[in-house]
Amino acid sequence: MKSTIKSSADISLLFSQGKRISTPFITVLAMKRSDRHDHDRNHGRVAFIAGKKLGCAVWRNSAKRRMRAIVCDLGGPWDGYDIAFMARSPILKASYGKVRSACAKALAKADIIDPASR
Repeated sequence: MKSTIKSSADISLLFSQGKRISTPFITVLAMKRSDRHDHDRNHGRVAFIAGKKLGCAVWRNSAKRRMRAIVCDLGGPWDGYDIAFMARSPILKASYGKVRSACAKALAKADIIDPASR
């Protein structure tokens, strides 16, 4: 995925000012892009977070791969938004379909995607 959030300042801003929507499998932090990103304000960016509470590196990487696939499947990254997807431990045992529908519900609740297009 080309448009990722890399700077810790941008991630901190997302944590402090972003809208947080939790599901059993992921937590979504979403925020409209601010004017300080003049050159690429219209392009959406995403971050995938899997903390050490999730388990060993193999499990964390698996959770991130699954989240990346779901975001691509749902049409992300979405223009004009910074979005962070944080994995929660049930994601490791859940089916792809359950995680995808939970992610789509969270994005619809944040008014990023149309609920009918899920």
